[in-house]
Amino acid sequence: MTITVTTQQQVLHTLYSNHHHWLQTWLSKKLGCTHQAADLAHDTFVKLLLKKVEACDFTIPRVYLAHIAKGLVIDHWRRLALERDYLEALSLHANEVAYSTELQAVVIETLFEIDAMLNKLAPKVRHAFLLAQIDGLTYKEISLVIGVSERMIKKYMATAMVHCLLLKRQYEA
Repeated sequence: MTITVTTQQQVLHTLYSNHHHWLQTWLSKKLGCTHQAADLAHDTFVKLLLKKVEACDFTIPRVYLAHIAKGLVIDHWRRLALERDYLEALSLHANEVAYSTELQAVVIETLFEIDAMLNKLAPKVRHAFLLAQIDGLTYKEISLVIGVSERMIKKYMATAMVHCLLLKRQYEA
């Protein structure tokens, strides 16, 4: 049973009113930062607004909200690690190139999107793709590392390339 827009809005309003403070406090304990907790609590409810929710989703509201928020916390930590690694790599070449703050932000956002795309791939597909793109291995070498046929590596690479093209199309739109 899908909730009508009016009912959905009422359910979300009640959910927000009854559990937003709890969620923000819970996130604050996890993150150690009230400002970031407020942002992620807000993002949790935005995610709910963008989804088609069903009444059964809210039988145990705090478990449901915590589940969504945990995913956002993981994304937040992954983003911080990616940003830290990028800035560290950039600092190694500080004398060679100077990037504007705006360009750095765009690069970090792009890296985050690429990371998210890679994490959607099956583990063997992601591993094969990274071995080819980062380590420069041939398909035959990758097949030996992963333990599958060279033909399967070709399929893995085709899958990864389709995901790359979809991400590129998303950026072009």
